[in-house]
Amino acid sequence: MPLFSFEGKSPQVHPSAWIAPTATLVGDVIVEAGASVWYGAVIRADFGRIVIREGANVQDNAVIHVGPNGCSVGRGATVGHLCLVHDCVIGDYAIVGNGSTVLDGSRVGERAMIAAGSTVTPASEVPAEVMAMGSPAKRHIPLTDSAREWIDTNPSLYQELARRHAAGIAEV
Repeated sequence: MPLFSFEGKSPQVHPSAWIAPTATLVGDVIVEAGASVWYGAVIRADFGRIVIREGANVQDNAVIHVGPNGCSVGRGATVGHLCLVHDCVIGDYAIVGNGSTVLDGSRVGERAMIAAGSTVTPASEVPAEVMAMGSPAKRHIPLTDSAREWIDTNPSLYQELARRHAAGIAEV
């Protein structure tokens, strides 16, 4: 897995976390227990620290970068495929839907869902337990039953999938 030190700070990856062989981690990155970082994802912490909390997953081709505020992806949270997460806080068990953007100084609440393709503008707050949608993501609605089920099951689904990939991939 490509791990790179930058100005004396190196990524720290818990032994039970899984990093895809094509993911790239640079600088002051911490990946906690049971978390996963998938193929093509880039996590670059050159201006501050990025923490991927326990059981979180950062899916394929997502980009996480940080400014001076630091960035964290909460416990059990999901950053979906092709997302851009920049200098913000993603709450525990939140889901950032595929192709979404969450920008500087924003906070996504616990168990919130950002609908696919949405943009959370700088310094915005998405409350806990709502779905935010649009570009900008100003429309907040209560979570549906299916959204709640996705929030409840996605962390364990991706933790199991990471175990399968760790045990079963082979370069050909």
